[in-house]
Amino acid sequence: MTCSFAPSSKMFVADKVEDSSCTLHEFSITGSTYAPEGQILKGNRPIQCGDYDGLLELATVCSMCNDSSLDYNESKGVYEKVGEATETALSTLVEKMNVFKTDLSGLTKVERAGACNSVIRQLMKKEFTLEFSRDRKSMSVYCTPVKAGAQSKMFVKGAPESVVERCEYLRVGTAKVTMTPALREQLMCKIREWGTGKDTLRCLALATHDTPPRKDDMDLENSSKFAQYEMGLTFVGCVGMLDPPRKEVIGSVKLCNEAGIRVIMITGDNKGTAVAICRCIGIFGEEEDVKGKAYTGREFDDLTQEEQREAVKRARCFARVEPAHKSKIVGYLQSFDEITAMTGDGVNDAPALKKAEIGIAMGSGTAVAKSASEMVLSDDNFSTIVAAVEEGRAIYNNMKQFIRYLISSNVGEVVCIFLTAILGLPEALIPVQLLWVNLVTDGLPATALGFNPPDLDIMDKPPRNPKEPLISGWLFFRYLAIGGYVGLGTVSAATWWYLFDEEGPQVSFYQLRHFMQCTEDNPMFKDIDCEVFESRYPTTMALSVLVTIEMFNALNSLSENQSLIRMPPWVNIWLLGAIILSLSLHFLILYVEPLPLIFQVTPLNWCQWIVVLKISIPVILLDEALKYISRNHLEA
Repeated sequence: MTCSFAPSSKMFVADKVEDSSCTLHEFSITGSTYAPEGQILKGNRPIQCGDYDGLLELATVCSMCNDSSLDYNESKGVYEKVGEATETALSTLVEKMNVFKTDLSGLTKVERAGACNSVIRQLMKKEFTLEFSRDRKSMSVYCTPVKAGAQSKMFVKGAPESVVERCEYLRVGTAKVTMTPALREQLMCKIREWGTGKDTLRCLALATHDTPPRKDDMDLENSSKFAQYEMGLTFVGCVGMLDPPRKEVIGSVKLCNEAGIRVIMITGDNKGTAVAICRCIGIFGEEEDVKGKAYTGREFDDLTQEEQREAVKRARCFARVEPAHKSKIVGYLQSFDEITAMTGDGVNDAPALKKAEIGIAMGSGTAVAKSASEMVLSDDNFSTIVAAVEEGRAIYNNMKQFIRYLISSNVGEVVCIFLTAILGLPEALIPVQLLWVNLVTDGLPATALGFNPPDLDIMDKPPRNPKEPLISGWLFFRYLAIGGYVGLGTVSAATWWYLFDEEGPQVSFYQLRHFMQCTEDNPMFKDIDCEVFESRYPTTMALSVLVTIEMFNALNSLSENQSLIRMPPWVNIWLLGAIILSLSLHFLILYVEPLPLIFQVTPLNWCQWIVVLKISIPVILLDEALKYISRNHLEA
């Protein structure tokens, strides 16, 4: 979270009360970073905050009820937060307000980071802090003035609905009036307007306790009593910080919806603000009815256990939640056999991060959250998670394509050997050639398949079932079909030379099947030189077809189901390079002495190469047909 005071950030204090209603001083704040540079505007006119009594006390609460600070990083040349983002934004606001009109000229940037806050903190001494708790949704500090004889005070900040409810008075200038139900409702209406408007401001109510209990009478070890000490408050004002979602989040949420990933926002903000943010980023539609889809922690607790399960099944937003709610939500999701990924940054998030299948801690979060998670998100950007999902799917697909390529190629080699044995044909490939294909020419394209880009529709598909086998029945059939064609094509190439090549013996298929009976005395082989059955040409034709057909098969493996028309070969330049290198190695053993002798091959002429291509290219058409069936008839 990166809260900031941009031009649309606002604050208000009460101006005057008449007839059970009050008029408000509303101010806009410029500047959208942690830099203490910006103006306070009333209307469109810059003002001096020291001229408004209400703003002086508001700045005091912002500065004192704060455990964070602003720091100037000299190496980076930017102002940075030290501590929690929301509190640092309040410190930045105090610097912009400069309620005591401190002379800031001549200060270095390091000194400027905390100049105005230092002035306020010199007037008050912070005794102790009543830490924030989920039940009361506020935190407070107990301060004593440095000036002797002055009354101690408590400064409180927290969720508006919680703080305003405990306010008995309303600060108007330097005076205070009794808080009536009408005034309380008017203040809350303004806060709800800011929280659910087009800017969706993160609102904090600021208050004081002018007559707090004596610190010796307070039991600081028992946090359940903190709410009692924060009763009878005086409402000072409200600040609305702009915490805009990153622009790329909208597109990322849309991608998640298309990919079948349900995004659920769990936040400590009030429900109105949370729903407005959900509409802004696309979790909810602009006009979508959120009844039954958005709950506060309190509303969720009021449901029965079965109703809670049903609520988690439908809901996409939970607001004002406690840590226990997060773990419970994860548990319900897991009961539906869903894979959950939980993000978080605080100590309170650790149980849910540990419980989820994929715990994702923010890089700016606590060490406890990081140790409880499987992943740490260094840039705190939701879009990075979506990019990781896409990359994970691509890696899984590439792994399948690697397996597909090797299995179908090896099936082809096995079919080739068995087919020649069953038909009684001469040996199409010898062992050294099979080793060469497996270790050299196949290896390079198989490795390059790891660089395949993601499928065009990779984020249009629902998540796969984790129980789904790596190789389905249909996919295995495809392996066998392609492998069968590879084997058949290899045997066909060798057979073609014997039967049809002009330079071959042009024997009949029957004669070829009975080549072992070839002798000078056998009338079936009259006028045929039996040594022709030991020629290198048939094995060269078979090896050339095997290598070429597997290069085309590598192109088929660019995508499991996408056509080569949509994902052409050049989308993976590494694969093209591997194919060219593999073919070059094949030409090397054909045309460079003494390699032809070692591999028992011989150079081929142009007519023979044309036949090699004619036999090899149909493997692309076969796989395109299988892909078409997968895309249009088997994908749900």
